[in-house]
Amino acid sequence: MESLQVSNGDVQLNVNVDGEGPTVLLLHGWPDTSALWNDVAADLVAAGYRVAVPDLRGCGLSDKPTDVERYAMHHLVGDVAAIIAVLGDDKVTLVGHDWGANLAWVSATYLPELIERLVVLSVGHPTSFRSAGLEQQIKSWYTLLFFHEGVGEAFLRKNDYEAMRRWTGHPRVEEIIHELERDGQMTTHLLWYRANLPPSSFVADPPVLPPVQVPVLGLWSSGDAALCEAQMTNSALYCDQGFTYVRFEGHGHWLPIEAPHEVAAEIIEFFSVTP
Repeated sequence: MESLQVSNGDVQLNVNVDGEGPTVLLLHGWPDTSALWNDVAADLVAAGYRVAVPDLRGCGLSDKPTDVERYAMHHLVGDVAAIIAVLGDDKVTLVGHDWGANLAWVSATYLPELIERLVVLSVGHPTSFRSAGLEQQIKSWYTLLFFHEGVGEAFLRKNDYEAMRRWTGHPRVEEIIHELERDGQMTTHLLWYRANLPPSSFVADPPVLPPVQVPVLGLWSSGDAALCEAQMTNSALYCDQGFTYVRFEGHGHWLPIEAPHEVAAEIIEFFSVTP
């Protein structure tokens, strides 16, 4: 495995690269780092793929700007483009979970020349997510806390990280708490929410994006407490080159940790049925 340093302007991103073959770029979300993908990446490497796994901005070993505007979606898409350029591939298969899925959707929409296939876990197309109605809005209640500086952090730390331990259901919660308290990440992770999901989004019209022009695989689990099924299945409406849906039974939100071998197998199968 090698670690690359990728620059997008003055932001340096740490990217771990392993294996040989077609390139798969894996994007994590909150509150994770590249470590989210360890088991999935190992299976993909063993199957003959080159796997690139960055710590996204604000996270892990990558730079952590403290200005909220530095996390606006166009900067994050720029990070993806910069990583692909350094990897040296004409196109990659882009895989994302949580905020990484949202970023993957937008990147595939606006960088179709760089993306061959798209795999999204848990989070559906931005328009579908914002069109999913009250069921999804109730599940997204926590984003209202996360938006407010200091309030989100205090909520997550309150009563010895009770929300982190009891509400998130993260399988590696103690590791996550330790990581978030390193280098200011408790705040910089939340800047993704503050830059891209303001409270006004609960009443504003859904965003209008060009249709996705690459084949898409969507994975969702019946035990996901943060995301309803409709916001994933209705993503098909915004995919011009086909949308394949796989429903996982019984697992929670963190599919890359809870069911890594099954996730990797679905990605590999997707390779076999798409150009």
